[in-house]
Amino acid sequence: MTTMSVTAVRRILLVTGLSGAGKSSILRIMEDLGYEVTDNPPLTLLEALVTRSDNPLAIGIDVRTRGFEARAVLDALARLRALAGLHVELLFATAETDILLRRFTATRRRHPLDNSTGAAPGLSASIAQEVALLAPLRAATDLVIDTSDLPPPDLRRLIESRFGRPDDAESLTVTLMSFAYPAGLPREADMVFDARFLRNPHYDGALKAMTGLDEAVRDYVHGDPDYPVFFSRIMDLLRLVLPRFVTEGKKHATIAVGCSGGQHRSVTLVEEIAAALGHSADITHLSDGPIVVMHRELARQGRSAWRWVRPPSPRATPDEQIRIEPS
Repeated sequence: MTTMSVTAVRRILLVTGLSGAGKSSILRIMEDLGYEVTDNPPLTLLEALVTRSDNPLAIGIDVRTRGFEARAVLDALARLRALAGLHVELLFATAETDILLRRFTATRRRHPLDNSTGAAPGLSASIAQEVALLAPLRAATDLVIDTSDLPPPDLRRLIESRFGRPDDAESLTVTLMSFAYPAGLPREADMVFDARFLRNPHYDGALKAMTGLDEAVRDYVHGDPDYPVFFSRIMDLLRLVLPRFVTEGKKHATIAVGCSGGQHRSVTLVEEIAAALGHSADITHLSDGPIVVMHRELARQGRSAWRWVRPPSPRATPDEQIRIEPS
């Protein structure tokens, strides 16, 4: 028998986002998962922080970070990704403006960009300023989490399912992700399907502004004569592979579907795969496994983020002690 040597890959997570959107809550969850957590180190020290430790690391970065500029963060991210043995991801936490206003008002904390003496006017302007400053990071992020309507227990479960260590998960967590090829392949994808050969709703004026979440777009994509065969063969492959992932001890699988814009065809396919997996009785070992849908490009545009198709079973963790509040 031949024994293969597998080099462990260490996870590095950069956590950024709007003030009040839950960055501190996410970092606390990461710490509970066994990550070393550092909040707001100078950007010039990121590589030193990463290379001095052998543990998974979560690093908080926001407008309070010394030397903060979106371009500087992206440059630091690129340097970290060039280091061997690391799996580096960028997470962006966001929330609707009225939710952020409510959170800051409830806690009576000042926004880090608010230098005014007034309350609401200064706060609203500060939030808008921060949205603009962080726009390049949101556009480049691997995962956007919108906490506007996200209960704290679901935030914990989402973070656990995505970033937990292998022995933390009870069963296989399946992430279904749509994406746009021009924006790059999802780094975490285990399987990738290319939907660009299907007819494109982008060229239909009535459908261009819609997404695969709209019935009219779904009907258009389903109308491609090769769609039923393509979808059927994807499901056949998943029926073969997913149970084997479980047998081999894999705890998280990301199935990605890409198209040209990440808005129509890939979204349609991901939604249909999610529905099929959520109700499939013939994919063994997955009856209790969590399934989450993420539409990467829609999330980057602020149009949609993620949703549970099947949430994880509740854990014996103090979820009620987690509060999403301004950092």
